Amino acid sequence: MASFIATKIHSCSSSSIGVALLVLSLVVAPASLSALEFRVGGERGWHKPYGDEIETYNQWATHSRFHIGDTLYFKYMNDSVLVVDYDHYKRCNASEPILNFTNGNTTFRLDRYGFFYFISGKPGHCKAGQMLDIRVMVHPMVESPGPAPAPQSGGDKPDSGSSYGPSQPPSLPGVSGGVVSHGLSVVVSLCCVLGVSFSV
Repeated sequence: MASFIATKIHSCSSSSIGVALLVLSLVVAPASLSALEFRVGGERGWHKPYGDEIETYNQWATHSRFHIGDTLYFKYMNDSVLVVDYDHYKRCNASEPILNFTNGNTTFRLDRYGFFYFISGKPGHCKAGQMLDIRVMVHPMVESPGPAPAPQSGGDKPDSGSSYGPSQPPSLPGVSGGVVSHGLSVVVSLCCVLGVSFSV
């Protein structure tokens, strides 16, 4: 692929590679700019639910679609945000969190497909409803990874995905390397057809 692109670049006449890069950025940028930030708990933030609160955190989550690259913003005082596995989530067990945030302003990046589980580390808060599970969906601009594997015996436990917390983010969320190289090839070819040349 690289030799094909190099051949295309050398076969073009004279202008600037900047035009091709601009066109490529217009083709690829929409997928990388689509990430959203969700404020958990709205204006009240991450807190132990009060008796008058009708909507739980999980009910709130059902109103949104979460994708790779989106972030969750937790605002809280005298509390914590724990990222836990499914079993610890269901039992409100804060003893072995995968990640533990206590700074009062936590931004958590959703970096993979699947489920993420959050609970408060403050005693009694999780059992009172301060818990959240998020399912990260496949982005509509990305080809689906295929059918999910059959569930293993052991109950109704959802697939928790590969890992939790921050990992190496994809270079462009939702865009594979093949899409980028194909896009570059199309841009270079288009520029050649339009008479734009490249100085290498």
